[in-house]
Amino acid sequence: AFAVSVVPEGAEDETELSVLQKPEESRTISKISRELKEIVFVIQSQSNSFHSKRAEDLKKDILKQAADLGKEFPTVLLIHQMDKHEGAWTILPLMQDFSVTYSRNSSWIFFCEEDTRVQVVKLLEILGRFDRSKEWFLGKALYDEESTIIHHYAFAENPTVFKFPDFAAGWALSIPLVNTLAKKLKSEPLKSDFTIDLKHEIALYIWQKGEGPHLTPVPEFCTDDVNSYKVDYCATTFSNFLPLCGEPVKKEDIFVAVKTCRKFHGDRIPVVKQTWEREAALIEYYSDYADMSIPTIDLGIPNTDRGHCGKTFAILERFLNHTSPRTPWLVIVDDDTLISIFRLRKLLSCYDPNEPVFLGERYGYGLGTGGYSYITGGGGMVFSRIAVQKLLASKCRCYSMDAPDDMVLGMCFTGLGIPITHSPLFHQARPMDYPKDYLSHQIPVSFHKHWNIDPVKVYFAWLAPNSEESHNGKKVGYNREDL
Repeated sequence: AFAVSVVPEGAEDETELSVLQKPEESRTISKISRELKEIVFVIQSQSNSFHSKRAEDLKKDILKQAADLGKEFPTVLLIHQMDKHEGAWTILPLMQDFSVTYSRNSSWIFFCEEDTRVQVVKLLEILGRFDRSKEWFLGKALYDEESTIIHHYAFAENPTVFKFPDFAAGWALSIPLVNTLAKKLKSEPLKSDFTIDLKHEIALYIWQKGEGPHLTPVPEFCTDDVNSYKVDYCATTFSNFLPLCGEPVKKEDIFVAVKTCRKFHGDRIPVVKQTWEREAALIEYYSDYADMSIPTIDLGIPNTDRGHCGKTFAILERFLNHTSPRTPWLVIVDDDTLISIFRLRKLLSCYDPNEPVFLGERYGYGLGTGGYSYITGGGGMVFSRIAVQKLLASKCRCYSMDAPDDMVLGMCFTGLGIPITHSPLFHQARPMDYPKDYLSHQIPVSFHKHWNIDPVKVYFAWLAPNSEESHNGKKVGYNREDL
């Protein structure tokens, strides 16, 4: 009455497949496996041990999914391993390599972050809808609701018309577009010296003043959490709002240095005291004037209108020589930085203080022509003690007292071979300067600037410990929509 299939012990996978699957299913899997070989996955990895481990885990997961589908494997590349390009993270300098190496046997380059989760079969299904012989730029679309300084006030009349990809959801370029970009970059090198917001700048370069392809929105490229009800519909999800790797770092393990000057004692320092100062166990205010009511410490460095390199290096010296050697972390912020020390303690649980760590929001300078990356100062700069030791033991110093401190630090650390570690949770600008959809999959650590906002309200809406749950759209304290 029952038909029983007996498979010999130790049978090969193919035997099991042939017994358990219908011929058309086997053919489908074989076809999927072949298509998969035509995708090059590029993970935006970093060389810091915490980040490289996460990227390796994602690579393993993609390759495991591929192994479950057949014998053909995709290429999976980690950006930080492309040593010859200091600016590899800015993607465009890699286009010529991609074109030369992959244009014959590949159809797509798919980019994602270390915390993007990919459902490989679903991704193939989505990419299969597009004619791979044409130029395609695919992603989850973001747009500015109002023109913003971080995008040089682009599309000022109506910023919503220009779409750029949310990297967390993954994004893809067809090989014909990669070839076009490689050709263009060869004849016309990148013009801008600065890389400030990569996702916007890449979209702008591809758009070519309206002559190139626009971003095609793909609704299945998602930034919802892996536990979201939408997960079956999504080819990608995003697994991380704020990393936590064990117990948060103790308050006493973080020394906070606030850069200020006499003219801002009256308006900016009271904001710090009303908001995040109480979260810091160790905090000092450094100024050009000793004011006992705050109190501030006069470092003997005159205030400068441009960069603050002299002041910052004096703070680094003071941290090394006048604080407990058992304090592993230093944070330097501006007096108009809004920061959550509470969240920073969670984030720092993922980093090894015995490594030289220089952490914050990463910018780039001259990366198309051998420049360097740096942590932009306004969002906050985080240093492990060992990073400060290595920096001050070197001969790298300010070329002038009013040089831009963050750029000089980037140049010094790059020269020392110490990686610049990026976290998208630090922000050089105000919440209103970022697309709402971009901030919706973050629990931010910092924002910067008091222009045209109530900074106290912004702090309590976005950064205060009790607003922890509000990334899910719950309103805590203040309505974020108004900020």
